[in-house]
Amino acid sequence: MHALCRYLDERAMEQEAERKIGWMLKLLFAGTATVVASQFFPYLGENLLQQSVSLLQVKDPLFKRMGASRLARFAVDDERRMKIMEMGGAQELVNMLEAAKDDSTRKEALKALAALSLSDEAVGALHNAGAISVISSTPASVDAEAEIYKYTLSAEKKLGGWGLFGSKYEDAADFFDDRCN
Repeated sequence: MHALCRYLDERAMEQEAERKIGWMLKLLFAGTATVVASQFFPYLGENLLQQSVSLLQVKDPLFKRMGASRLARFAVDDERRMKIMEMGGAQELVNMLEAAKDDSTRKEALKALAALSLSDEAVGALHNAGAISVISSTPASVDAEAEIYKYTLSAEKKLGGWGLFGSKYEDAADFFDDRCN
């Protein structure tokens, strides 16, 4: 009986030690992962941005759409929009729009250009990149959303971003209402 109790006590102690060692290993792994992530992730945003601009230069329209979509999602503030401009994203988007053969590729290019045009400084860079003539020569789309982006960009670029139409969002909403009704 005494040997059985002693065996059960030893077994309980072994399980407790295994559990503590397991937690210690988990904490060590989590700490290591945190240190590695803190060294790696600050560079991820810029690398991802550069990759997105590079995707605009490939021949495959799917990859071009992916790059434009990423840039549109990335352009959330003036600092990021200017970073895209510095990396040549505006010119590449204009080139993409000019060379686009299908509506979905044109739509993604227009969407990314619309996101960039929310910055006054970016509007000037888009104007210098020849966006006005490319946007105005873009064929009409069956996709209403693409037409809204095109209309928003046309109003923004032709007037140099001075807002003579009022809010470009109101203009786009009016255009959408006219188009759908």
